[in-house]
Amino acid sequence: MSTMRNSVMLIGRPGAEPEIKTFNNNKVARFRIAVNESRKNANGEWVDNTQWFPIVAWGSLAERVEKHVTKGTLLAIDGSLRNNEWTDDKGQRHSSTEIWISDIIPLIAKN
Repeated sequence: MSTMRNSVMLIGRPGAEPEIKTFNNNKVARFRIAVNESRKNANGEWVDNTQWFPIVAWGSLAERVEKHVTKGTLLAIDGSLRNNEWTDDKGQRHSSTEIWISDIIPLIAKN
């Protein structure tokens, strides 16, 4: 049994409508999700911290995103981290990390 694991679970809300594209009859959905955390600071005051995470869904999950996800929808997401590296046309190296989802559940029904 392997002790290594790449797993992400988030509950949050998309900040914009998902972007849906089709490549060779395979859909991909991309959006960013905001996850808010509240904590007390040194003065005992509650402060909010919002983290944004890029989300990617492929195939049937992208179709579910297209049908059920809109800006502000409360979502539970399961997935894994994917690191991307590339060199642009000017020779500059870039990197990014995305969450490729394996399941998505809207927690509040869409009206």
